[in-house]
Amino acid sequence: MRTTDAQVRKLMDEMGKHGQVGTAGLRAGMSPNTARKYLRAGRLPSELTPPRDWRTRDDPFEADWAELRARLADAPELETKALFEDLLRRKPDGYAPGQLRTLQRRVKQWRAREGPPKLIFFPQEHRPGEAMQTDFTWASTLGITIGGEPFPHMLCHPVLPYSNWEWATLCQSESMAALRRGVQAALGRLGRAPAYHQTDNSTAATHDLRTGKRGFNAEYEEFVRHYGMVPRTIEVGEKEQNGDVESLNGVLKRRLAQQLLLRGSREFATGDAYEGWVQACIESANRLRATRVAEELAVMRALPESRWPEFVEHDVRVTAWSTIRVKHNAYSVPSRLEGEVVRVRIFDERLEVFFGGEPQLTVARLQGRNGHRINYRHIIWSLVRKPGAFERYRYRDDLFPSRVFRRAYDALRDTREVRKADVEYVRILHLAASTMETDVAQALERLLEAGMVPTAEQVRTCVAPIRPEVPELAAGEVDLAEYDGLLEQVRGGGS
Repeated sequence: MRTTDAQVRKLMDEMGKHGQVGTAGLRAGMSPNTARKYLRAGRLPSELTPPRDWRTRDDPFEADWAELRARLADAPELETKALFEDLLRRKPDGYAPGQLRTLQRRVKQWRAREGPPKLIFFPQEHRPGEAMQTDFTWASTLGITIGGEPFPHMLCHPVLPYSNWEWATLCQSESMAALRRGVQAALGRLGRAPAYHQTDNSTAATHDLRTGKRGFNAEYEEFVRHYGMVPRTIEVGEKEQNGDVESLNGVLKRRLAQQLLLRGSREFATGDAYEGWVQACIESANRLRATRVAEELAVMRALPESRWPEFVEHDVRVTAWSTIRVKHNAYSVPSRLEGEVVRVRIFDERLEVFFGGEPQLTVARLQGRNGHRINYRHIIWSLVRKPGAFERYRYRDDLFPSRVFRRAYDALRDTREVRKADVEYVRILHLAASTMETDVAQALERLLEAGMVPTAEQVRTCVAPIRPEVPELAAGEVDLAEYDGLLEQVRGGGS
């Protein structure tokens, strides 16, 4: 594969950051030997190969070039492929499809000699301790599984562009909670804070001003200023202004993919275990950046004594359906809280519900809109009194804790009237809530495998605890005279 000018420019840039040929070459996509070759030459590949300014064969587009050139001059944004397809349509006998590359070379030369000015990029220099850039990147392509199930997720990825020091936390969306957690974790790891914090125009940090620009969310501004940082964002549509973290997103995911191959498994016991593994991989890379990181820390400011809360709080009233609505999603709560106002702490990955200052429950947070998470234990006591509500309950699908419960219900529906089937299933569900769900699930599985249609009474028999038999112990009569003899012996010994 031929080395490009862009690769060599990247090599020069990385050498300025790291000073190590192997690391710089790897980041530029070339071998160490190739990197050394271009470092010694100090020139781009295009400068090492003198351009040829003569033709080796006749130009097949010469007859039509004046027309093509005029069209390009009128519309410089016109792509060569579209121009060629139009030429084939108008002159099908004059050209062959394989001549597209020839025309592309001709147009490329015209653009370089006579075309309009091109937008160029300006290499940026970062000062130590000046800024932290943060971005979100999807990491589902890594194929991670938790407990055998696919684990779709994102990484919140803060980077110090001067040293390329980085950190990452798991998240499910580009929310303010996720941004706050990721940035705070990075600052805590560093122990100091830079002058600026920069994001792209995500809704977590900014909002639309209706003027083609975006302004900072008040919550985001309060958070970054708590750490003495000035909020900064990029211009709309100018992702290259956040280019350091954008490029390192891909580098990080490639590094993780390689480490997963070495690990030999993409399965993790918990999300926390996986996040710890990710951060251990990042620590290895950060050790190579220690010199420039030290330069940054020397000019960064100390962190405040208190951390910023990693959640936001809202007061929510519990509906008559024993649910609360948070961020456009519905969650069940214990029915005893119906009609009460509860306080909800909203984290990126979970909700914590409080009443009267006391914790009531913790539930995994839903992403997106119009979702629902109903725990049958919260409503079962009302449902057993109104089993007829089961058939058309809006969130009925949430009342099947596992597949075996659904199979049991389907078996009941196949052999009973709808109402009788619903009543029987609600009784089974009540039994699961009042005993152990796993025991009930196992009992249902055994009954179904035996070809039986489960009933609440059958399940109750299966899960009823076995009472151990109490042995009968025979005790003989005690002769009190024996105790009197023992007392006399004690008295005699004491004299």
